[in-house]
Amino acid sequence: MHLPVRTVRSASRPKRGHRGQALVLACLSFLLLALMTTLSFNLSHALRQKMSLQQHSDALAYSMGVVEARALNYYAASNRAIASTYVGMTSVHGYMAAASATGEMMRAGQMSFFIIAALEVAQCPPYNFQHCFDALEAVMIAMDYSSKASEYDQKVQGVEGSFNKVIEELDNMANRIHGSQQTVHRATKNALRDGQSADLSQLTEKNVPGASELESGVGGMNADEFDCAVDGMNCSRAANSSTKSRAQVMTEIANASRPGWAANRSLPVIMNGLPTYYKREFIQDLLKDIPGEGTHMAVGHKGTAKVTQTKSNIHGPGQVTGNEGKVVVADEHGRLIQQWRHGFGTGGYEALVASSENGGSHEPSGAHSDQHDKFKGINTKDLMGCSSNGNCFMKFRASDDPARDWGQPRVYSYVTKQFFVGGGAQAPWELNSSGSFTLTHGAQGDGQLRLAPGEGAALSKALVYYHRLGPNGWKEAPGLFNPYWRVKLHPFSAQEAAQVLNRAGNSDAAQLANAKDLAL
Repeated sequence: MHLPVRTVRSASRPKRGHRGQALVLACLSFLLLALMTTLSFNLSHALRQKMSLQQHSDALAYSMGVVEARALNYYAASNRAIASTYVGMTSVHGYMAAASATGEMMRAGQMSFFIIAALEVAQCPPYNFQHCFDALEAVMIAMDYSSKASEYDQKVQGVEGSFNKVIEELDNMANRIHGSQQTVHRATKNALRDGQSADLSQLTEKNVPGASELESGVGGMNADEFDCAVDGMNCSRAANSSTKSRAQVMTEIANASRPGWAANRSLPVIMNGLPTYYKREFIQDLLKDIPGEGTHMAVGHKGTAKVTQTKSNIHGPGQVTGNEGKVVVADEHGRLIQQWRHGFGTGGYEALVASSENGGSHEPSGAHSDQHDKFKGINTKDLMGCSSNGNCFMKFRASDDPARDWGQPRVYSYVTKQFFVGGGAQAPWELNSSGSFTLTHGAQGDGQLRLAPGEGAALSKALVYYHRLGPNGWKEAPGLFNPYWRVKLHPFSAQEAAQVLNRAGNSDAAQLANAKDLAL
């Protein structure tokens, strides 16, 4: 007998209409996993590209800073060379004054023996006629001194043309050196403005191909920073000092750099009070051969040469307030004291040689046959108009504002790059040529999801600073007479970053940089 049995299906067994739900969920999970994987690839690619771009921006800012530091160091070295031309002029004038003094010394001997002759004549009548003969002989010796004076004057005249030529070439050398400074300034300014000159373009080619060039607005800031570091160049935030004050700086440097011989020729002495740079033959003539007998010596012999405001300042200190370096002048002076037979005589001597744009001067006149107008003065023109003449130089424009780094120039870099490759063969993780896909959801419309990054930007700053090595190196103020300019990457202030971003045309990022409590 069969019992009626009701068949009951297991509750765990899905109905026919619900079959395949797990497969759908699995497919959605795999799709989400694929999207996350693609997104991670794109994120990794973007981070790598962003780091490369930032490193490139840092390298560009630092490299432009190196170019600028080298330019400032060149100014320092070449400023020393310009100062050396004026030092050379003082030495040449010193030699010319020493040479011109030879004739004056002979004339001093002539005057001395005229005095001795007068003393002998005074003792001659009425009974001692030997004094009369001595007086006559003293006059003859005085005439010998006069003849020798003319001879030495002619020798000096023979080298006067060469002297003027040397001064002219030294003056031209100062202008040519400054011309090279102007050339370096223009080239450096172009490199700071475009970020491509001076082989800077190789940074982009080797580090981040496809990155943009330096933004022109940021390059303009770099050029202005560089101009503001040099007193006399056009600067948007600071005025220039006067041409006269800059001339005073170089004049003081030149006078302080003179060698001992040019600055002070009073020592050493070798015989009878005359210095060692006079030939023994001349001293033999002056003090022995011409007078023949007696005691003869020079006293108080001194000589110096310097760059001065006027030739009358020759006996003042080397550094004089208001000295603009209008004249190069040298002086040689002293006194002869001579004892001969029954009398004593003395005579002073002085030679002065000066070069200036107004013709200069040369004393004694017997040794002079030409104008000394080859020296045109120090820094006689404004820097912007001082290309081929004017004897200009580069002077650092210092600032007393610590917020401006004491006037030391800054260098900025802002570059961009499109991170999206746009090709499946080169970047398969971008999915397609747009790097995005669209989801359609019926009446609610379409939604687009972008997985690949767009454009990236990088901002950097370097500081060109002055630092002499050594324990007290930081105590030395920045200047353009010592080549101790260096460069380092430097942090931004929020206001400074916003200013650079605005100049780069990225106003959105500039607003973000100005956000309160944002650390850069």
